[in-house]
Amino acid sequence: MIVPSSIKAVMLDVDGVLIIHPAIRGWAVNLERDLGLSVSRLQEAFFTPHWDDIIHGRARLRDRLAPVLAEIAPALRCDDFIDYWFANDAHLNQPLLEEVAQVRAQGVPVHLATVQEHERARYLWEMLDLRARFDGLHYAADLGATKPHPDFYARIEARTGFAPSEIFFADDKQVNIDAARARGWHAAHWAGHGTLAGLLAAAGGEGNQVGACP
Repeated sequence: MIVPSSIKAVMLDVDGVLIIHPAIRGWAVNLERDLGLSVSRLQEAFFTPHWDDIIHGRARLRDRLAPVLAEIAPALRCDDFIDYWFANDAHLNQPLLEEVAQVRAQGVPVHLATVQEHERARYLWEMLDLRARFDGLHYAADLGATKPHPDFYARIEARTGFAPSEIFFADDKQVNIDAARARGWHAAHWAGHGTLAGLLAAAGGEGNQVGACP
Protein backbone atom coordinates (compact mmCIF):
# COMPACT_ATOMS: atom_id res chain seq x y z
CA MET A 1 0.00 0.00 0.00
CA ILE A 2 1.27 3.47 -0.94
CA VAL A 3 -0.12 6.50 0.86
CA PRO A 4 -0.17 9.55 -1.45
CA SER A 5 2.41 12.12 -0.41
CA SER A 6 -0.31 14.77 -0.07
CA ILE A 7 -1.98 12.78 2.75
CA LYS A 8 -0.48 13.52 6.15
CA ALA A 9 -3.21 11.89 8.29
CA VAL A 10 -5.91 9.29 7.81
CA MET A 11 -9.23 9.62 9.68
CA LEU A 12 -11.67 6.72 9.92
CA ASP A 13 -15.23 6.47 11.13
CA VAL A 14 -16.01 3.74 13.68
CA ASP A 15 -19.55 2.38 13.31
CA GLY A 16 -20.09 1.03 9.83
CA VAL A 17 -16.38 1.19 8.98
CA LEU A 18 -14.10 -0.03 11.76
CA ILE A 19 -16.94 -1.84 13.55
CA ILE A 20 -19.38 -3.75 11.38
CA HIS A 21 -22.07 -5.85 13.02
CA PRO A 22 -22.87 -9.09 11.17
CA ALA A 23 -26.61 -8.48 11.62
CA ILE A 24 -28.30 -5.73 9.60
CA ARG A 25 -30.21 -4.57 12.70
CA GLY A 26 -26.96 -4.17 14.63
CA TRP A 27 -26.15 -4.71 18.29
CA ALA A 28 -29.80 -4.66 19.42
CA VAL A 29 -30.98 -7.41 17.09
CA ASN A 30 -31.50 -9.82 20.03
CA LEU A 31 -32.13 -7.24 22.74
CA GLU A 32 -35.69 -8.30 23.50
CA ARG A 33 -34.80 -11.99 23.49
CA ASP A 34 -31.77 -11.55 25.73
CA LEU A 35 -32.80 -8.75 28.10
CA GLY A 36 -36.57 -8.54 27.65
CA LEU A 37 -36.39 -4.95 26.41
CA SER A 38 -38.21 -3.81 23.29
CA VAL A 39 -36.02 -1.91 20.84
CA SER A 40 -38.91 0.36 19.88
CA ARG A 41 -39.63 1.15 23.53
CA LEU A 42 -35.98 1.93 24.17
CA GLN A 43 -35.89 4.19 21.13
CA GLU A 44 -39.02 6.03 22.21
CA ALA A 45 -38.12 6.44 25.88
CA PHE A 46 -34.35 6.92 25.69
CA PHE A 47 -32.74 7.58 22.33
CA THR A 48 -35.30 9.97 20.87
CA PRO A 49 -35.55 12.37 23.85
CA HIS A 50 -32.05 12.05 25.30
CA TRP A 51 -29.47 11.00 22.73
CA ASP A 52 -28.83 14.42 21.23
CA ASP A 53 -27.81 15.84 24.60
CA ILE A 54 -25.66 12.81 25.39
CA ILE A 55 -23.86 12.69 22.06
CA HIS A 56 -23.09 16.43 22.21
CA GLY A 57 -21.59 16.04 25.68
CA ARG A 58 -24.35 18.02 27.40
CA ALA A 59 -25.44 15.04 29.50
CA ARG A 60 -23.87 11.82 30.75
CA LEU A 61 -25.10 8.47 29.49
CA ARG A 62 -25.93 6.96 32.90
CA ASP A 63 -27.63 10.11 34.17
CA ARG A 64 -30.21 9.82 31.41
CA LEU A 65 -30.28 6.03 30.94
CA ALA A 66 -30.73 4.86 34.54
CA PRO A 67 -34.06 6.65 35.17
CA VAL A 68 -35.42 5.45 31.83
CA LEU A 69 -34.53 1.83 32.54
CA ALA A 70 -36.06 2.13 36.01
CA GLU A 71 -39.32 3.02 34.31
CA ILE A 72 -39.41 0.73 31.27
CA ALA A 73 -37.32 -2.24 32.49
CA PRO A 74 -37.09 -2.06 36.30
CA ALA A 75 -35.45 -5.51 36.59
CA LEU A 76 -32.61 -4.51 34.26
CA ARG A 77 -29.55 -2.88 35.85
CA CYS A 78 -28.01 0.04 34.00
CA ASP A 79 -24.55 -1.55 34.19
CA ASP A 80 -25.82 -4.81 32.72
CA PHE A 81 -27.51 -3.02 29.83
CA ILE A 82 -24.42 -0.97 29.00
CA ASP A 83 -22.19 -4.05 29.20
CA TYR A 84 -24.52 -5.87 26.81
CA TRP A 85 -24.68 -2.92 24.42
CA PHE A 86 -20.95 -2.33 24.22
CA ALA A 87 -19.99 -6.01 24.01
CA ASN A 88 -22.47 -6.63 21.19
CA ASP A 89 -21.31 -3.54 19.31
CA ALA A 90 -17.64 -4.46 19.13
CA HIS A 91 -17.20 -6.47 15.92
CA LEU A 92 -13.90 -5.11 14.66
CA ASN A 93 -13.11 -5.07 10.95
CA GLN A 94 -9.89 -7.09 11.09
CA PRO A 95 -8.86 -6.66 7.42
CA LEU A 96 -9.16 -2.89 7.85
CA LEU A 97 -7.06 -3.01 11.02
CA GLU A 98 -4.35 -4.80 9.07
CA GLU A 99 -4.40 -2.02 6.50
CA VAL A 100 -4.28 0.60 9.26
CA ALA A 101 -1.07 -1.03 10.52
CA GLN A 102 0.41 -0.76 7.03
CA VAL A 103 -0.43 2.93 6.82
CA ARG A 104 1.08 3.64 10.24
CA ALA A 105 4.20 1.69 9.29
CA GLN A 106 4.79 4.34 6.62
CA GLY A 107 4.80 7.04 9.28
CA VAL A 108 1.29 8.31 8.48
CA PRO A 109 -0.86 8.65 11.61
CA VAL A 110 -4.33 7.11 11.61
CA HIS A 111 -7.05 8.63 13.80
CA LEU A 112 -10.67 7.81 14.56
CA ALA A 113 -13.29 10.49 13.85
CA THR A 114 -16.58 9.26 15.24
CA VAL A 115 -19.93 10.11 16.80
CA GLN A 116 -19.69 8.63 20.32
CA GLU A 117 -20.55 9.54 23.88
CA HIS A 118 -17.91 9.42 26.61
CA GLU A 119 -18.42 5.90 27.97
CA ARG A 120 -18.39 4.01 24.69
CA ALA A 121 -15.48 6.11 23.47
CA ARG A 122 -13.54 5.04 26.55
CA TYR A 123 -14.60 1.42 26.00
CA LEU A 124 -13.38 1.51 22.41
CA TRP A 125 -10.10 3.16 23.27
CA GLU A 126 -9.25 1.22 26.43
CA MET A 127 -11.21 -2.04 26.60
CA LEU A 128 -10.88 -2.84 22.88
CA ASP A 129 -7.34 -1.39 23.05
CA LEU A 130 -7.75 0.74 19.96
CA ARG A 131 -5.24 3.13 21.50
CA ALA A 132 -2.57 0.58 20.54
CA ARG A 133 -3.71 0.61 16.91
CA PHE A 134 -4.53 4.29 16.31
CA ASP A 135 -2.85 7.62 16.94
CA GLY A 136 -5.88 9.57 18.11
CA LEU A 137 -9.59 9.44 18.91
CA HIS A 138 -11.86 12.39 18.15
CA TYR A 139 -15.47 11.91 19.15
CA ALA A 140 -18.63 13.97 19.25
CA ALA A 141 -19.23 14.29 23.00
CA ASP A 142 -15.64 15.45 23.53
CA LEU A 143 -15.70 17.82 20.55
CA GLY A 144 -19.15 19.20 21.36
CA ALA A 145 -20.20 18.67 17.75
CA THR A 146 -21.39 15.78 15.61
CA LYS A 147 -21.03 14.87 11.99
CA PRO A 148 -21.98 16.33 9.57
CA HIS A 149 -21.80 19.74 11.29
CA PRO A 150 -18.76 21.72 10.07
CA ASP A 151 -17.60 22.26 13.66
CA PHE A 152 -16.90 18.53 14.01
CA TYR A 153 -14.29 18.69 11.25
CA ALA A 154 -12.96 22.13 12.16
CA ARG A 155 -12.30 21.11 15.76
CA ILE A 156 -10.38 18.04 14.63
CA GLU A 157 -8.25 20.25 12.40
CA ALA A 158 -7.59 22.59 15.32
CA ARG A 159 -6.67 19.73 17.65
CA THR A 160 -4.35 17.93 15.28
CA GLY A 161 -2.82 20.84 13.41
CA PHE A 162 -3.40 19.16 10.04
CA ALA A 163 -4.62 21.30 7.18
CA PRO A 164 -7.86 20.15 5.53
CA SER A 165 -6.03 19.23 2.32
CA GLU A 166 -3.69 16.94 4.30
CA ILE A 167 -6.47 14.77 5.74
CA PHE A 168 -8.00 11.65 4.20
CA PHE A 169 -11.32 10.54 5.69
CA ALA A 170 -13.47 7.44 5.18
CA ASP A 171 -17.06 7.17 6.41
CA ASP A 172 -20.06 4.99 5.57
CA LYS A 173 -22.52 7.90 5.32
CA GLN A 174 -22.49 10.09 2.23
CA VAL A 175 -23.70 13.15 4.13
CA ASN A 176 -20.59 12.98 6.31
CA ILE A 177 -18.38 12.62 3.25
CA ASP A 178 -20.00 15.64 1.64
CA ALA A 179 -19.41 17.71 4.79
CA ALA A 180 -15.75 16.68 4.93
CA ARG A 181 -15.26 17.58 1.28
CA ALA A 182 -16.83 20.96 1.94
CA ARG A 183 -14.05 21.54 4.49
CA GLY A 184 -11.46 20.60 1.89
CA TRP A 185 -10.70 17.11 3.21
CA HIS A 186 -10.00 14.19 0.91
CA ALA A 187 -13.04 12.01 1.59
CA ALA A 188 -14.22 8.59 0.49
CA HIS A 189 -17.39 6.63 1.00
CA TRP A 190 -16.81 3.29 2.72
CA ALA A 191 -19.38 1.05 1.08
CA GLY A 192 -18.57 -2.15 2.96
CA HIS A 193 -16.33 -3.66 0.30
CA GLY A 194 -13.08 -2.72 -1.35
CA THR A 195 -10.00 -1.68 0.57
CA LEU A 196 -8.44 1.28 2.30
CA ALA A 197 -5.55 0.95 -0.15
CA GLY A 198 -7.95 1.41 -3.06
CA LEU A 199 -9.52 4.49 -1.53
CA LEU A 200 -6.14 6.04 -0.77
CA ALA A 201 -4.96 5.37 -4.33
CA ALA A 202 -8.05 7.14 -5.64
CA ALA A 203 -7.41 10.04 -3.25
CA GLY A 204 -3.96 10.47 -4.74
CA GLY A 205 -5.30 10.63 -8.26
CA GLU A 206 -8.56 12.51 -7.92
CA GLY A 207 -8.08 15.24 -5.31
CA ASN A 208 -10.81 15.42 -2.72
CA GLN A 209 -13.58 14.06 -4.95
CA VAL A 210 -13.09 10.40 -4.06
CA GLY A 211 -16.02 8.13 -4.81
CA ALA A 212 -17.28 4.86 -3.39
CA CYS A 213 -15.13 1.81 -2.79
CA PRO A 214 -14.14 0.01 -5.99
